[in-house]
Amino acid sequence: MTDDTAKIRLFVEAPLAAGAPVPLTREQAHYLFSVMRLGPGGRVALFNGRDGEWQAEVLEAGKRAGLLGCLSQSARQGLPPDLWLLFAPIKKARTDFIVEKATELGVRRIQPVFTRHTNSERLRPDRLQAHCVEAAEQCGGTYVPELADPAPLDRVLADWEPRRSLIFCDESRDARPLHAVAPSAPAALLIGPEGGFAADEAARLRGLPFVVPVSLGPRILRADTAAAAAIALWQARQGDWSGAGA
Repeated sequence: MTDDTAKIRLFVEAPLAAGAPVPLTREQAHYLFSVMRLGPGGRVALFNGRDGEWQAEVLEAGKRAGLLGCLSQSARQGLPPDLWLLFAPIKKARTDFIVEKATELGVRRIQPVFTRHTNSERLRPDRLQAHCVEAAEQCGGTYVPELADPAPLDRVLADWEPRRSLIFCDESRDARPLHAVAPSAPAALLIGPEGGFAADEAARLRGLPFVVPVSLGPRILRADTAAAAAIALWQARQGDWSGAGA
């Protein structure tokens, strides 16, 4: 990393290209100019999920607004493998953990699903989206996963596109290990609630042709641990950890 390469990364909505102006929101201006103490001429790395990462320079710095100017592209746009994460929401801090780690580990879409035993506080999509953005900023990624609206599991299964394998993380002892059977993309991982799936839910899942029941090992994992472990196992099995970034 050279001395003039920005160490602060920021997700923006504006198009990024050489010479393009990038206006800042009030919150972004406060962060850059009040918290990080940047001023005119300061450097920031920008990404928007479409145009890769760009080095930018502070052109105008104010308390409630600011303007950056794009200088040069520092990384091409990357995409993680076509993997989705479906999970039953749990307590707030642990749901936040799942969303953060799914973003860091590299998934394209995050879908909260409500099952029979789902027991969680009311979800706030804006809060979860903010966690996705912050995680992408911190991990050096150029892609922020799509955050789908929460939906009942029955509806999600009824609308499922069969060409995408649904990897059902099954707590039964009969399922084969994920690392041995993980299908290639497009695929999705399904993590159940703290109390596990209801018997009829599990039976329905095992009977669907696009569902692949798998085991995550000999121990029963917490839902947040299971989500991170399942993504890591699938990514390693597919070769995503070979050094290419998203």
